[in-house]
Amino acid sequence: MLKSLLGALAVVLISLLSRSRNYYIAGLVPLFPTFALIAHYIVGSERGAVALKTTLLFGMWSLLPYFVYLFSLYCLLDRLRLPWALAAATLCWGVAALVLILGWSRWHG
Repeated sequence: MLKSLLGALAVVLISLLSRSRNYYIAGLVPLFPTFALIAHYIVGSERGAVALKTTLLFGMWSLLPYFVYLFSLYCLLDRLRLPWALAAATLCWGVAALVLILGWSRWHG
């Protein structure tokens, strides 16, 4: 129930911020580490500090697919309609995430 309320609060906050003079701050709200906090607590408590540090390092690298998403969407908005640009940027994120996972598996696995 609490997760649902937090999700609804985030949507309302994004909506309000997107209508404000500082609309760009709406892009920061989804990056609040709600799920990261949960994941880090579970990994840290069940697997220990070493596993948590590995998870944190992977989390830092996982910013790259998000950057690929943002950059590709930024570039595609001039060429495609919004729904298509969003879909293509999401596909770019998926490819970048796959590359990250495969690379991480080879390097760390």
